[in-house]
Amino acid sequence: MQEYNSKEELITEIRKTAKLFISEFEDIEEQYKDRLYEGIERSPAQMIAYQLGWMNLVMGWDRDELNGKEVVTPTPEYKWNRLGGLYEDFYKRYEKYSLKELKNMYISSVDEFIGWINTFSNEELFGQGIRNWASSTPSKWPIWKWAHINTIAPFKSFRSKIRKWKKSNHH
Repeated sequence: MQEYNSKEELITEIRKTAKLFISEFEDIEEQYKDRLYEGIERSPAQMIAYQLGWMNLVMGWDRDELNGKEVVTPTPEYKWNRLGGLYEDFYKRYEKYSLKELKNMYISSVDEFIGWINTFSNEELFGQGIRNWASSTPSKWPIWKWAHINTIAPFKSFRSKIRKWKKSNHH
């Protein structure tokens, strides 16, 4: 996994990968947003819904913990080995939006996520045991790893998926 030396470095990478990912959607027409192709498990709309779902879920864990609620990760309804249902919930939550709306929501969520990251000091971001939700898995990840795995990593991997989807759509 990629490592970061500071909060600023992490934020720079989130911004860069977010922009590269969402720019891939500029030339996708609205009528194709829900189209699926064999070998590509998500439609363009589902790819953005996945990102929105995870960014908002992670920020929600933190908000809930700060408000004194007990946080169950990933959710009380889903276990880590059963994420398919969680993804279906993400797709349903965002299915009524147009591609343009989804892109705007994504840009807003990335900005909100970066704002959230900015609320932490470097020590809080890179230290362990800062938040209970972050320590909820056996690996007890620091917050920066949760940020990386739910933004930068999927922004990169889904960028190649949307490119593959676009190649299929043009044939």
